[in-house]
Amino acid sequence: MADFVELWTYLSATPLFGLTATLLVYVMCASVYQHYDQSPWLNPVLWSIVLIGASLLWLGLPYQRYFSGAQFIHFLLGPAVVSLALPLWLRRTELKQHFGRLALAGFLGGAVSALSAYGLARWLLLPESVALSLIPKSVTAPVAMGLAQSIGGIPELAAVFAVLSGLIGALLARSLFALIRVGQSKEDWTRRGFALGTVSHGIGAARAIQVNPQAGAYAGLALAMQVVLASLWIPVLFVFFG
Repeated sequence: MADFVELWTYLSATPLFGLTATLLVYVMCASVYQHYDQSPWLNPVLWSIVLIGASLLWLGLPYQRYFSGAQFIHFLLGPAVVSLALPLWLRRTELKQHFGRLALAGFLGGAVSALSAYGLARWLLLPESVALSLIPKSVTAPVAMGLAQSIGGIPELAAVFAVLSGLIGALLARSLFALIRVGQSKEDWTRRGFALGTVSHGIGAARAIQVNPQAGAYAGLALAMQVVLASLWIPVLFVFFG
């Protein structure tokens, strides 16, 4: 027991705490996730966030101390996103054949997701800044923050909405696809993956990769498309309408 207390005292005072805590919690959550046949409700990203956040509150540790160690994992997000290009490269022939239709589907899907969220927020009489922060919710968080700031939203709130959109998509996608009777043929996995990547960006793409390689490849494509398309049409729309 004394050795454990000594180890805890050392880790909590160094950047190693954030890195160690993140790895241990995620491995534990991923083990439970695999044990229960990858149930969407046991998504390891979701429960890692919940457990680490609750632990920081309970221990009274500032987020900055935790992130000083966890930022190494944050850095790896870049290479992880780039690695999504490999399954796309392996399917480059079929992508060339259908690129026009995929681009149109990505644009329409992203636009409907963004504008419906804004319209719902205004209908609920939420403040304008909150409604604007919802518009880039289907774009990966760093880009969503920049877009929100450029149109008058709140960057930090946009990041929260982006993460929630990803988690909700990862949790509900399988049930929703079953409800609308999207099957599991190669074409259906393409549709599943592209739809999930369009509305749930990186977290959705990670979920799709775990389930099916075809779905994962097209989720990665949709993720990249949303970054490019949203960065173009959202600012242009707001400039056009003043």
